[in-house]
Amino acid sequence: MHSERHRAPRFPFVAGIQVTDLVTEQQLAAHTEDLSLFGCFVETLAPFPAGTKVRLRISHSGANLIAQGTVAYSRNNDGMGIAFTSIEPNCVSILDAWLTGLRK
Repeated sequence: MHSERHRAPRFPFVAGIQVTDLVTEQQLAAHTEDLSLFGCFVETLAPFPAGTKVRLRISHSGANLIAQGTVAYSRNNDGMGIAFTSIEPNCVSILDAWLTGLRK
């Protein structure tokens, strides 16, 4: 197993996620495995290739976080790490609340 450096702590976080390729509009429904201030890991057997620009909708406890991101890395039959590039302004407080709850 290789070591990866992250800009912010990652927390185990299972939530439904819909990921849409911004170019092809291909969609996939999956689950997150972890979450940080800068991104998340999505468990899927068919990840998008690294570099793919995506729109994300993460659903957890009745709240939806809408963001855009880029696939930072992709692992076949495992999943993909997605770095957030922008978060809808009204969703920043949702991400903050989720991370605050995970830190406890």
